[in-house]
Amino acid sequence: MSHPRTPAVLFDLDGTLVDSEPNYYEAGRRLLAEYGVADFGWERHTDFIGIGTRETLTELRTEYRLAAPVDELLAGKNRHYLELARTSTAVFPQMGKFVELLYARGVPMAVASGSSPAMIAAVLEGTGLDRYFPTVVSAEEVPLGKPAPDVFLEAARRLGAAPGDCVVLEDAPPGATAARAAGMRCIAIPYVAATADDPAFAAADLLYPGGQGEFSARAAYDWLFGS
Repeated sequence: MSHPRTPAVLFDLDGTLVDSEPNYYEAGRRLLAEYGVADFGWERHTDFIGIGTRETLTELRTEYRLAAPVDELLAGKNRHYLELARTSTAVFPQMGKFVELLYARGVPMAVASGSSPAMIAAVLEGTGLDRYFPTVVSAEEVPLGKPAPDVFLEAARRLGAAPGDCVVLEDAPPGATAARAAGMRCIAIPYVAATADDPAFAAADLLYPGGQGEFSARAAYDWLFGS
């Protein structure tokens, strides 16, 4: 299969562009503590990496038998997260370099995330990545979140790109599954090491099983353009 010299590149945000998972975990821990849940730990949090916030809270609401509606939980988690996101989110160094390389070449780029629009905006503005990404799609703007392909298909539509001309960067199996369902190529950078052999990643076009520690901006760029 041939591919265009200038594809569109769609980035997941959390765990892919930025290391925001510690903030998501802390926001979730604080939220659940407000409702009397004291045993929510990091290991349980990692089960939800790559899954939309609403879907995550829906499952946790059932698991912990919370009476609060999902919308109330969502508002509470957003409040906690926004307090953390603006000041303590770090861009993965090689991923930042990759974005700069693509931007310099004029590659169309978008962020397609399971986070809310407010969360995405806070992270992009706080890290300075907003200058590179005028096109942003939240899973809250489409019918279904990952692993459904909706968020990626909407990002492609807004960029005016055919799905087959798009490449997705993802850190979690649901996102990699969504990319494949959208008919897009996928560069997989597992955030959780234990998921590196997940079937969704095995189907990726380029896999960095060592995660961000193995990812190379120049190598990914050369792969993308056949150098």
